[in-house]
Amino acid sequence: MEPTPTETTPDIHFMHITAATLNQICKLSETLSPAQRPMVAANVHSIAEAYFSPSAWLRAIYADETPIGFIMTHTGSDYEDGIDCPGIFLWRFMIAGPYQGKGYGRRALGKLVQHLKAMGIPQLTTSCGQGEGSPEGFYAKLGFTPTGDTYDDEIELLLKLEDWR
Repeated sequence: MEPTPTETTPDIHFMHITAATLNQICKLSETLSPAQRPMVAANVHSIAEAYFSPSAWLRAIYADETPIGFIMTHTGSDYEDGIDCPGIFLWRFMIAGPYQGKGYGRRALGKLVQHLKAMGIPQLTTSCGQGEGSPEGFYAKLGFTPTGDTYDDEIELLLKLEDWR
């Protein structure tokens, strides 16, 4: 959905999660549809996992001053975290229900891709469940392709950053 000439396009950016914003970011998980909830770990769970993983990087996603989502990556392979891929793994990604379908998720991942490219990282790996509520179609539109491997019951997807759409 493109903004009309009278609307402004919000700035999509990442911010640290603080004690003051923690509850607000955690509550974003409650805005997902019933079909999406089994596909995305609750933000509170993800933040707790990140606390115990030295390989995790996490941020809240904002549209101007409004928190709209959550992103978390993992650097490298770590048997204890259950992640076995070279490079960067998109461990968690969610856009709150009211903000889906507006291009914000695409723009947020675009910010991540831009950052990774600047660091010389050639690819981004992720995984997702299949079925109702799956983000598989969203990822496919952005250039992610299945690798044929799985993470538990999720399919592994790979984006060569040069293929970003």
